[in-house]
Amino acid sequence: MLTTVKTARRSRHAVATGVGSAVQARVPIVAAPGDGIGPEIMSAVLRIVDAAGARLDVRNIEVGEKVYRQGVSSGIDPAAWAALRERRVLLKGPITTPQGGGYKSLNVTLRKTLGLYANIRPCVAYSPFVPTLYPAMDVVIVRENEEDLYAGIEHRQTDDVYQCLKLISRQGCERIVRYAFEFAKANGRRKVSCFTKDNIMKMTDGLFHKVFTQIATEYPGIAADHKIVDIGAARLATRPQDFDVIVLPNLYGDILSDVAAEMTGSVGLAGSANIGDHGALFEAIHGSAPDIAGEDKANPSGLLLAAVMMLHHIGQHEAADRAHVAWLRTIEDGLCTPDIAESGKTVVGTARFADEIMARLGQDAKVLKLHSMVLPAPQLARQPALRPAAEKEIVGVDVFLHVRSGNVEAIAGRLRKLDLDGFNLLMITNRGIKVWPNGAPETFCVDHWRCRFMIGNSRDRTDHASIVAMLGKIAATGFDFIKVENLYTFDGEAGYSLGQGQ
Repeated sequence: MLTTVKTARRSRHAVATGVGSAVQARVPIVAAPGDGIGPEIMSAVLRIVDAAGARLDVRNIEVGEKVYRQGVSSGIDPAAWAALRERRVLLKGPITTPQGGGYKSLNVTLRKTLGLYANIRPCVAYSPFVPTLYPAMDVVIVRENEEDLYAGIEHRQTDDVYQCLKLISRQGCERIVRYAFEFAKANGRRKVSCFTKDNIMKMTDGLFHKVFTQIATEYPGIAADHKIVDIGAARLATRPQDFDVIVLPNLYGDILSDVAAEMTGSVGLAGSANIGDHGALFEAIHGSAPDIAGEDKANPSGLLLAAVMMLHHIGQHEAADRAHVAWLRTIEDGLCTPDIAESGKTVVGTARFADEIMARLGQDAKVLKLHSMVLPAPQLARQPALRPAAEKEIVGVDVFLHVRSGNVEAIAGRLRKLDLDGFNLLMITNRGIKVWPNGAPETFCVDHWRCRFMIGNSRDRTDHASIVAMLGKIAATGFDFIKVENLYTFDGEAGYSLGQGQ
């Protein structure tokens, strides 16, 4: 399969660039060196890919800590956004996000603002040259990049309780799941696995699992399986050979892609791609390591392998393979930076390591195999079809109260005395556990109470005005309501979960 893929790439390369012509056009990209070790490894990587024959028109932008310190809370200024939108390809070094001050993650901001919904992280072992317990490991994590808890919608609601909203959309699930299958198809992969926690989060993770099952039927030549994320993670950590491509929601994907990268020998060797309809971002997955910045100790390998993915993305496959193979040969020859040093290896600095890779351009690797990669264009992952609107009906309301007193019977008693015009108090929960009626005396409660009101027989239907009126009566009694969630049915099916113990 590898030979077929490489031959196809060379054919596309010839068509796109005109092999044999005097000059190959340079592709405009943006480079963001970043913070800490970022400038050192970016310099090394750009030298290597240039020597490998990459034809790039590079424009540097400044992002990260210095921009944050200038009072730009996003870590990137408007001029940099303009360059990104014009050039659509970003090679980014690691970023330092200052602690405190409410700064938002620049990495998340870039991915979500530019619609880079697919994060691809190859996790490949380089045994015996990089020590690992799993010498045959070759797993690709495909992570959804825009949704889940990384929507970043958080609130402090009471003295003691904070909230983070987990948002999962059908369109988001369809795009990432289809991309995972398209990736597997383009790269001759045998199986796509899906990890969720839908035994607990039956609606959000349940949707991701349901969409995965539906889309898998469109790819009969590729095996598909699903695992609950905890057992899936355990199996990945002990039997990675059971997996090929794994597709996950955002949070699980973030955690497990780092775990899988470290299993190969070092998280410092891993690069990643972020692909969307309007651009692409390539980066190492390690941090900015400010403690060794400027000391010529940093390993540029993760950013180099990200740049290799970038070159494949822009059609410069020959340069990508030349740089990749030269890196493999350098590893085989026992040269390394201090982070992966061991007995018998020659430890060199960042600049020297880049020089050694360039000295091996054109040489073949002796043992390690070239793990080439095709990154499908997002348009191949078809856009979700617009679905007919469901028949949506309000059947109740969850009203969340901030009450410091732990006497749930007193709360229920005050609410039940109100004339709420057909809204009947059905249940009160605390952190999701039913505590009224008939709650367990052992349940520990905090100052955050969900009161579920359902529409009784005296009111067949309701509207927003009647909910506002109900809330006014609750507030008039002195209750502090902090959140309201309407309870709907969609085509007759409940769009809300039961309380734990209900």
